[in-house]
Amino acid sequence: MSTADLLSIDPLELKFPFELRKQISCALQLSNKTDNYVAFKVKTTNPKKYCVRPNTGVVLPRSTCDVIVTMQAQKEAPPDMQCRDKFLLQSVKVNDGAFAKDITAEMFNKEAGHVVEECKLRVVYVSPPQPPSPVREGSEEGSPPRASASDNGHANAAEFAAAAKQFSEGLEAQDKSFEARALITKLTAEKNSAIQQNNKLRQELELLKRQSSKSGSGVSFMVVILIGLIGIIMGYIMKK
Repeated sequence: MSTADLLSIDPLELKFPFELRKQISCALQLSNKTDNYVAFKVKTTNPKKYCVRPNTGVVLPRSTCDVIVTMQAQKEAPPDMQCRDKFLLQSVKVNDGAFAKDITAEMFNKEAGHVVEECKLRVVYVSPPQPPSPVREGSEEGSPPRASASDNGHANAAEFAAAAKQFSEGLEAQDKSFEARALITKLTAEKNSAIQQNNKLRQELELLKRQSSKSGSGVSFMVVILIGLIGIIMGYIMKK
């Protein structure tokens, strides 16, 4: 885990259980333990090979954000299962109430005087889970002799089929886990967006309240509308 001033990143290695012709995902968690809004951006040395969602965003104060990195299906295995791909995660402090749509490339420009934190992440290929190998107990003294290979043909086939089924179920469970993480990420992003919209409306409401004391009923009517909108958004957040 990286413990930078703005964002903590876990893990620092993107581990992919490599399999040919199969799309594989890996999750990152970004934690903002500060009282500031922090924008982030994820870059990679091989953008055609990976899909990052979201690749930019804003992490609210004292909250977390999940990032899903998906490697496209590969037709060939790399030599010695070594990968030289790298990722770079940049983070920078932004104004309170900032949205993901407000992020620009200029924010991460060090030459412009911005204080940008950077964390490098490496990619590691790991072997996929293997099915258990059928192991037969050795014959003990006094036990009947083993049956011939032809006699055990059906038993070995049944054991192999059971092992293959167990392996397939393991892969399905892994795929469902990735899908669940992706869904959680989407719901978290929607919730964060709703919270940011609520904060923005509250700021506008305070501004209109101050103006209402000077102008009159027209502004007061807008205040009533904004209060209603905030109530709707808060109800949406509570449902999430």
